[in-house]
Amino acid sequence: MSRSDVLVVSATKAEAVHVPSEFEVLITGIGKVSAAVAVASALADYPRTGKPLVVNIGTAGALHEHHSGLFTPSTVLNHDISGDAIRALGHDVGDLLALPDGDGSVLATGDLFVSDAGVRDELARRADLVDMEGFAVAYASARAGARCRLVKHVSDTADDSALDWPARIDASARELGRWLTAL
Repeated sequence: MSRSDVLVVSATKAEAVHVPSEFEVLITGIGKVSAAVAVASALADYPRTGKPLVVNIGTAGALHEHHSGLFTPSTVLNHDISGDAIRALGHDVGDLLALPDGDGSVLATGDLFVSDAGVRDELARRADLVDMEGFAVAYASARAGARCRLVKHVSDTADDSALDWPARIDASARELGRWLTAL
């Protein structure tokens, strides 16, 4: 695979600042709606049979204190949708996606910026990491027929340390850039 066959997706410019220049980069904005719309729009510009590999890079909060570094989740879940309640009403809802080539970790995605230890601990029952775009990127990619990988670097422990996120982005961006260099 050539680097021209890869679309790097990031919520913010700061998270993508160290992406090698030969990659195409899409900045989506923060949150699930922004990410889904941006990815769907970008993939619509590709031919039906020539979709790129979508690589979503970004920061994530660790839901367990022993997690640090870089992760490529195998599963991503939409943590702030009432999937069980919707299914109980007789409707199907896609709130969990399996991703190929992952490391076994689970990423929870939601529009909630997790900076409360109680919320973190509740999410930790179902996942290893939390972010605000991964599920939306993976879902939009799957709907468009594009392969997707999520690559997340732990920037905080999804508690009050998350409030220091702006000061930690560059260190995560450097690690994400290194991962892409090896792709």
